[in-house]
Amino acid sequence: MADLRVEIYGELVGHLVGADRRTFDFVTDPHAIEAFGLGSTVLSESVPFDLVANRGRAGRRRNFFAELLPEGTALDNLAAEIRVGADDIIPLLAQFGRDVAGAVQIYDPDAPGEPRDPRLAAVDAASVGRMLTNTQAAPLGNRPKSGRTSLAGVQDKIVLALRKNLWNQVLDGYPSTHIVKPPSLRHPTVTFDEEYGFRAARAAGLTTYDAWIEDFDGISGLVIERYDRSPNAPQGRIHQEDMNQALGASKNEKYQEFGGKVSLKRIADVLRQSGDQQSVHQLLALLTVSQALGNLDMHAKNISMLHLPDGGTRIAPAYDVVPQSHLDSDGKMALAINRKYLHTAITVDDLVAEGESWKVRSPRPTIADALEAVEAFVNSETPVDRAHPGLQDDIARFTRNLLDGRPTGSAV
Repeated sequence: MADLRVEIYGELVGHLVGADRRTFDFVTDPHAIEAFGLGSTVLSESVPFDLVANRGRAGRRRNFFAELLPEGTALDNLAAEIRVGADDIIPLLAQFGRDVAGAVQIYDPDAPGEPRDPRLAAVDAASVGRMLTNTQAAPLGNRPKSGRTSLAGVQDKIVLALRKNLWNQVLDGYPSTHIVKPPSLRHPTVTFDEEYGFRAARAAGLTTYDAWIEDFDGISGLVIERYDRSPNAPQGRIHQEDMNQALGASKNEKYQEFGGKVSLKRIADVLRQSGDQQSVHQLLALLTVSQALGNLDMHAKNISMLHLPDGGTRIAPAYDVVPQSHLDSDGKMALAINRKYLHTAITVDDLVAEGESWKVRSPRPTIADALEAVEAFVNSETPVDRAHPGLQDDIARFTRNLLDGRPTGSAV
C-alpha cells in the first residue's frame, strides 16, 4: 500500500505516511500551503498545514483521521468487510475514505482501479428497505468493492444520493446527499423521536435542512439531508469537523466525564477563535433547545464546525437532536451545564451561568428566545406516529419549567 493521498475541496493537501495505527502521520504537501496558506486549519483545528510537523501533536493528527470512522458495531462491520482489525485505521481509510464527513477525500493512488470514476447506481424502495434491515452485512449501504463511504457515529444508518427525486447508491466516492436511519430494535421510538427533535431545532432556527420519515417498501426510515453537501461547493462537498476532532478527543472522550478533554466552554472557545460570536450564541441556543427537549446525548461528536473554502469557519447546523429523557438511562447530560450533569436538576439560571462562563454578554435573551421557540413549536406540532407517546407533553413541561425558573424535571 502506498502513502494515502489526502485531498480537501479537490486540492491535494498531504499524505498519510506509514501503516501502523500508532505511528502513521499526516505530512503536509507544499501545494496545501500554496492553496490555503501556511498554518491553515481548513482541514482541522488539530492538523494545521506546516512545513515541519510538530512531533508533539502527532497524536492529535492521527486522532483527526481515526475519528472519520464509525464507532462500535458499525466500525466492526466495516472492518469485517475488508478483513482487518477495527483499529487498523490506514487500511480502513484506504477503502472507505472516498466519501466521509466534510470535504476531505482519502485514497491510495496506487490501488487497482485508480483513478476512480465516481458514479451513481439507482435503487428502488424495496432495495433501500433491504439495506435498512441489513446494515451489518452492508455497512452504510455500501456496495461491495465500489462502496467507498465512511461516516462517524454509533447508530445504524445508510447513505444515499437523491437525484431528480430518485434514490441512488453512491459508488467510488460519489458524494452522498442524505443519511437514512432505520428504526432501532433496542429503542423502537427513537428514530421517530429524532424526527420531532429535528423539527424543533429547525423551528428554533438551528438548521434550515430537512428531515422526514419515508416508507421504503414497508420499512420506515428517517431521511436526513446532509448539511455538508451542496451542488454549489467544490466537488459537491462542504468541509466540517466535529468537536472531538477539533479538541483532540477520541471515541468515548466525547462525553465530558470520560477524560475531561471536552466541555461546552472548550467548544465555545474553539468557535470564538476566529472572532465568530454568532456561532457561540448559536451554540448557546443549541444547548438550550437540547435541554428543553431532553437531548441527553449532546456530546462533542454531535457538535461540529464548518471549514469553508475561503478559510472562514462557523458552527454547523444542528443534527442528532434526539429527545431521550424517557429512555432507560442515568438521566445525565453528555456535557456539564454550569458543572451539573443531571438533566432534571438544571435550571435556566444554570444555562445563563454556562453562557457567562463562555464570556457571552447578556446570554439570557438568547436562552429565552430559544425556549419560546420550542414552546411555540410543541404547542403547534405533534410527533409522528410511533414516537414516544408522552414525548410532546414531556417537552412542553421541560420548556415551561425552564421559562418559569424551575428545575427542568419539576412536576407540574
